[in-house]
Amino acid sequence: MNEKSTFWKASITNGEILGIALIIFSVLLYILDLSTNKWLNYITYVIIIAGLIWSTKTYRDNNLGGTISYGQALGFATMVIVIAAFISSIYSFIFMKFIDPSVIDKIIAMGEEAMIKQGMTDEQIEMAQSMQTKFMKPGLMNIVGFFAIVLWGFVLALITSIFMKKEGDPYKTAMQEVEE
Repeated sequence: MNEKSTFWKASITNGEILGIALIIFSVLLYILDLSTNKWLNYITYVIIIAGLIWSTKTYRDNNLGGTISYGQALGFATMVIVIAAFISSIYSFIFMKFIDPSVIDKIIAMGEEAMIKQGMTDEQIEMAQSMQTKFMKPGLMNIVGFFAIVLWGFVLALITSIFMKKEGDPYKTAMQEVEE
């Protein structure tokens, strides 16, 4: 029972920290007017990887006595990313709905520029933009964004858990189970 409560407490705490880190990065990009820079947004993945490694290592060393299986690491990292994605999505919704609703217009304009560069006709661009505008609502965008972060976070958790796993001595584990 204690291990489960420790799991939830640690995953919520670390998920909150990672979510806040993602929000701070997003605010920083917005303040510097770099939020539309595609390449800088890839730093988000670096933040997620660093957050997953740090939180899993902390959980392993502070709560599990320095050992963690691949499955435990994956489960913990997945919960951390789900909580971080939830927090980040709430912030994004508030940002797009109340703080700067014009960001959606900027995204649509960037899409139009990309279509022009691809050589699409005005008719094709107009049709694509009418479809794009239907889906560019803060609520829908953030639901999709939540699942995108969770999906990519899970893929990153699959990878980081490989490096975070640390099996204990099987003999000591077996003897401890016998004693209990």
